[in-house]
Amino acid sequence: MSTIKMVTEDIYYLGVDEPHVDELFEGIHPIPEGVSYNAYLLKDEKTVLFDTVDRKVIDKFMANLKEALGGRPLDYFIVQHMEPDHAYGINHVLKAYPDVTVIANEKTFMIMHQFGVDVAPEKKHQVAELDTISFGKHNFVFAFAPMVHWPEVMVSFDTTTGCLFSADAFGSFGTLDGNLFDDEVDYDRDWHEKARRYFVNIVGKYGPHVQSILGKAVNIIKLENIKMFLPTHGHVWRTDLMYLVNKYLKWSSYEPEEKGILIIYASMYGNTEKAVEYFVKKLQEKGITNVTVRNASYTDTSYLISDSFRLSHIVIASPTYNLGIFPLINNYLTRIKSLNLKNRTFGIIENGSWAPKAGDLIEAFLDEELKEMTVLDDRVTVISSLGEINEPEIESLVESLAQSLNS
Repeated sequence: MSTIKMVTEDIYYLGVDEPHVDELFEGIHPIPEGVSYNAYLLKDEKTVLFDTVDRKVIDKFMANLKEALGGRPLDYFIVQHMEPDHAYGINHVLKAYPDVTVIANEKTFMIMHQFGVDVAPEKKHQVAELDTISFGKHNFVFAFAPMVHWPEVMVSFDTTTGCLFSADAFGSFGTLDGNLFDDEVDYDRDWHEKARRYFVNIVGKYGPHVQSILGKAVNIIKLENIKMFLPTHGHVWRTDLMYLVNKYLKWSSYEPEEKGILIIYASMYGNTEKAVEYFVKKLQEKGITNVTVRNASYTDTSYLISDSFRLSHIVIASPTYNLGIFPLINNYLTRIKSLNLKNRTFGIIENGSWAPKAGDLIEAFLDEELKEMTVLDDRVTVISSLGEINEPEIESLVESLAQSLNS
């Protein structure tokens, strides 16, 4: 059975769900909820394909394409992004439809060659920024979106229907399970976290570039003219587009979504964990209830990063390990540095039996390696296990967090 669905009267969804329950997206991010690989077909006076899919689902996609064409030739093939989860099928399409004309920009054709895909010169149509093409009643303009999140990315805007084929922008983890459109699901309840985790881990590093393409959407394409987002992962968005735009504006500016506290901890033998449990109790007694607690040893870093983009304050609780920061905590710090996270307030809880060093090293990392972070002066130092001696330190850190949250 095909997974073809109608987006508009002549735009077809050809994408395929991939559960991926036991695999890693990009070889690093767990996706127990799976992912969709989206591609689209326009049937106008000319037929136009937008992108392809990952190698794992290429056979289903090619079957969808053949069925959707219904015996018509494929006239044009627009390649917006060369990452293999969208571009793997290029050779399959060229082999099945050798007369197709490929539309792409200069960098796309360059990267295509690097992946071993060569298009005959007479079958290339190279576009520049804001070039336009008519396929019949549908007229398209192309806007470049460099580093969202590869340098060649472009988006395609159908001025006739208001459909923005947005490449990886406005995407999400998660299989669609037949629900193609955003208004067919409870997005805030079931999809907001998936969309945030997708964005911040995949595109989060390139906040200024995301701001730039959003600026193009507002000032060049004109946001009021956009009626749908058609991304290469996740739902087609057709209601309240500003909901998603505002999320992207916030995430790409590194502003937290909520005032609240994320506690990230690791515990070798349970003593740091007990300190965190007591600390959470004291936060609750102070009336601070928007608190998320994550054990770095059992929570993949991609979830920690998603929570870090969501919340305004972060408390790191780490044992000293070989006179350093506990490795999984250190991995988290390295990852948020690589993603340019900023504008957060940190508290520190450290543990050590003979030489507690983690706190100093964490603070030095936050001060020297990251940008625009605030580290609270109050620190909790646990020597082996939590004791009465820690009570004043805990009270001070709780008070500092409360004042910061209320400022």
